[in-house]
Amino acid sequence: MRHDETPTLSPPAAPGAGVPAPGTSAPGPSPWVLRIVIVGLVLAALNLRPAITSLGPLLEEVRDGLHMSGSVAGVLTSVPPLCFALFGFMAPRLARRFGPSAVVCAGMAAIAAGLLLRPFVGGTAGFLAASALALMGIAVSNVLMPVIVKRWFPDRVGTVTGLYSMALALGTALAAALTVPLTDALGGSWKSGLAVWAGLAAVAVLPWIPLVRERGPGGAQGKPAGQTSTRAPALRITRSRTSWALACFFGLQATAAYITMGWMPQIFRDAGLPAGTAGVLLAVTMAMGVPLAFVIPRVASRLRTQGPIVLVLSGCGLLGYAGLYLAPAGGAWLWALLLGVANCAFPLALTMIGMRSRSGAGVVRLSAFAQSTGYLLSIPGPLLVGVLYQHSGGWGLPLALMAALLVPQTVAGMLAGRDRTIEDEC
Repeated sequence: MRHDETPTLSPPAAPGAGVPAPGTSAPGPSPWVLRIVIVGLVLAALNLRPAITSLGPLLEEVRDGLHMSGSVAGVLTSVPPLCFALFGFMAPRLARRFGPSAVVCAGMAAIAAGLLLRPFVGGTAGFLAASALALMGIAVSNVLMPVIVKRWFPDRVGTVTGLYSMALALGTALAAALTVPLTDALGGSWKSGLAVWAGLAAVAVLPWIPLVRERGPGGAQGKPAGQTSTRAPALRITRSRTSWALACFFGLQATAAYITMGWMPQIFRDAGLPAGTAGVLLAVTMAMGVPLAFVIPRVASRLRTQGPIVLVLSGCGLLGYAGLYLAPAGGAWLWALLLGVANCAFPLALTMIGMRSRSGAGVVRLSAFAQSTGYLLSIPGPLLVGVLYQHSGGWGLPLALMAALLVPQTVAGMLAGRDRTIEDEC
């Protein structure tokens, strides 16, 4: 199966208006609507990780300010996948009732409110509660990004997925690199350094406001224009082996990503590097996703199977973990680059979600199942790393765990990358 794409993002508007003649297709969405969707996708993607990567470089200061132990800090780094799992399951139902665009608009508002409140509510419990509000907005947006791409750009899944994946990686890297300098510029308070990212989320609300009433081509269920409204039989998603493989692959790559975002700066700081340098190294890791997150989905969408890409990404991850164990300071920049390549399993997983179903409704269910189940599987990872770090007094055992998890991740990715769809299996 070859997934060819056309090179442009905005098809010309169909001439004329009104009801299409029988047997013909309805006019597509206007170019200006498509441009607003693209802008909204990019701005939303920029906000899907700063809530997490802005915390990593300041984790030590937050721990001191809130009097956290290493184990509690491990819980803090496990909160993102927990929230993504719990709230991600809500996304399909919310999308059916209100429309995907309205849910993403509300999600951006929740991110802005949570990031603004969490440094100032006081205490660990308040910090976690406000973080959960922001992460709830991220969770529903995470699930609905592939859905919106499939509905508005069904013949350009790889291109548009690459575009917003690139924006996601850019937002991740910017938060990691700029949080410490912004904190210093704002008087040295970690509270101000974390709160400043609420402004970016507030801007991301704006393009979604005119799209709130837009359900996408084909309406709420994403049917192609001109088709009858016959309801398709419900997919039993749990009967699909590809769905489970995607969920496991997504969960294991998420485990690696959140361990990296939450703990990698601390690994470098424990190796003797200053906080600012540790933040820049995390930014380098995240920045690798900017070009690769655009290239990998395009390449993956043109391949019959995505297994070879999975093998390359896993190999880079193994080399990066080995380097962090053997020479964390001496080869810091190389290890950051290698782990940045390994983290591009995320845009690959998103691309496979869009490719493993034939319909928009199928992508909604597959995205919710794979992401929510995957994030549920990823919850213990960052917490276990924190416990191992505190009780072993070093990074040997945590790094061994991270390397070992790459083995099942590779197997799951190979299975998820096979040329088939969930409709065939269900």
